[in-house]
Amino acid sequence: MRDVATEVLTETRGWIGTPYHHQASLKGVGTDCLGLLRGVWRALYGAEPEPVPAYTPDWAEPQGEERLWAAAERHLLRVPVAEAGDILLFRMRAGAVAKHLGILSVGGAAPKFIHAYSGHSVLESPLTAPWQRRIAASFRFPEEVS
Repeated sequence: MRDVATEVLTETRGWIGTPYHHQASLKGVGTDCLGLLRGVWRALYGAEPEPVPAYTPDWAEPQGEERLWAAAERHLLRVPVAEAGDILLFRMRAGAVAKHLGILSVGGAAPKFIHAYSGHSVLESPLTAPWQRRIAASFRFPEEVS
């Protein structure tokens, strides 16, 4: 049986140090948080499941549309409790649309996650209480895609 979590973490760690670049998704060259997830998807399954339209840094915030969440629901498995290798979807402030993604790299008492964050490269950060409060949902990569 395939150990997707291990594959996800191995691939995700390979992106650490990739510079932040809005709308990009090229390991070692540039990526944003969605680009990181897209790159991991390509490494696991090949082609991305759907084209990603151009998006602004504020996503669909002015319209209040949960576009990122809806796309996650279409292609990933929703999980009530995240484990290492799972995707975390964040709201950057209360009442705002969820528009940041990361991958849980370490669970337990001192959790960490890997993400591409504006002004930084892809990095592994402690999943501190302020970040934990922002988690809107968690998802898991499927074992296989059709």
